[in-house]
Amino acid sequence: MPRKTIPGVLGTFVHVDSAVEAIAGLKKQGFRDLTVYSAAPNHEIEDALDHPVSAVRLFTLVGGLTGCAAGFAMTIWMSRDWPLLVGGKPIAAVPPYVVLAFELTILYGSLCTVAGMIILSLVKSLKGRPYHPSFSDDRIGVFVPCGPDQAPAVLDLLAHAGSEAVTVHAA
Repeated sequence: MPRKTIPGVLGTFVHVDSAVEAIAGLKKQGFRDLTVYSAAPNHEIEDALDHPVSAVRLFTLVGGLTGCAAGFAMTIWMSRDWPLLVGGKPIAAVPPYVVLAFELTILYGSLCTVAGMIILSLVKSLKGRPYHPSFSDDRIGVFVPCGPDQAPAVLDLLAHAGSEAVTVHAA
C-alpha cells in the first residue's frame, strides 16, 4: 500500500536567519502548521515558530509527585504494619523516610518523562511529510502544508527568503 503524502512545499535553508525570515513571512500569511527540520535545537527558530511549551513537563511533574507520595506512603505503611519501637522514637517518623521518597520521586519522574515523550511522539506523527537526510546534518528544512492554489505564493516567499532549494510535493 503506497504511503499517503501531505501536499505542500519544502524549502531547504543553509542559514538560520533566512529560515527564521521565511517562518515569519509564512506566519504573516496565515500558515500555522509548519514543520521545521533541524539537526540541533535553535532558539531563533523556536521563537519564530511560537509553539506552545511541550506537555512532557506535566508528565514529569505528575510522576515526581506520585513518586514522592508513594515513597512516604509505603514507608509509613510499613512502619505501622510492623511497628518497632526504638529508643522511644515515634513509629512513623518522617525524616528517615525522606531519602526513599526522594529516590522514588526521581525514579517515577524519569520514567514518566520517557513515557510522556513516547506518547506525545506517537500523537504527532510526521508520516506523509517529506524529509531529506541533509536536515540531520547541516541544513534546515521548512515544510508548509498547502494546496496547489497556494503553492506558488509559498514557493515565491521561500525563494525570496533565501532558500537553497524549494520543491513542491503533491498528494
